[in-house]
Amino acid sequence: MKRPFTRLLRAATDLILPRYCVHCGHSCNHRNYEFLCKKCAYEIFFAQNPCCTICGYPYLGAITGPKQCPHCAELNPLFDQGKILFLAQGPGRSLLHELKYRHGFYVLRDIASMVLNSSDYTAYINGATLIPVPLHPVKFRERGFNQSQKLATMLAKTCQAKVLNLLRRTKFTQTQTRLNRHLRYQNVKNAFAIATNARVIADDDYILIDDVFTTGSTLNACAQVLRQAGAKSIRVATIGHG
Repeated sequence: MKRPFTRLLRAATDLILPRYCVHCGHSCNHRNYEFLCKKCAYEIFFAQNPCCTICGYPYLGAITGPKQCPHCAELNPLFDQGKILFLAQGPGRSLLHELKYRHGFYVLRDIASMVLNSSDYTAYINGATLIPVPLHPVKFRERGFNQSQKLATMLAKTCQAKVLNLLRRTKFTQTQTRLNRHLRYQNVKNAFAIATNARVIADDDYILIDDVFTTGSTLNACAQVLRQAGAKSIRVATIGHG
């Protein structure tokens, strides 16, 4: 809960520089979020158990027995488990797009608040070594930042974890956005390697961090490199699932 002085200061600032919802553009009026209005905040679909243990997608409806997640049917994961915070649709998608495509680092404060309100997600991250999915140097120069690095840093502060840049991107790849599952796999094949002078400790608890889980191809390619380097415990965590 925010302290009274903090709330008063924010209210005074809003009179001079009013905040607008990143999804609908209306005035922000939510008690816990700075860049979402009440209506849009209510529309975010948080992942609550039961969820797919591979990609983190929530199962909808009753589960009567073993169920294969359709998102992971062809994945053959090389990591042990996956977790997401919310579905990357509607206001959730707008938050991630504001961060990734508009340099909207301020939305990290709202995402951090959501993480703190999810005990399952916080417990999943707590105490682990977080490895952000790297960008190719060319893409990094174009964008100016790595959104996965930003998210990993936020999660480390929020959940008492640490960030380690163990991987580097060795191949410049086209964006995955418009590619199907098979082409995504081919696009990131052999695209990663262990970073120069980095060392994988076999018994460390590693969690790969990315913004969105779609087909899992990128995360799986990263996990393969870590497995080959001797890592035993590899999990993945993203903010959204698209």
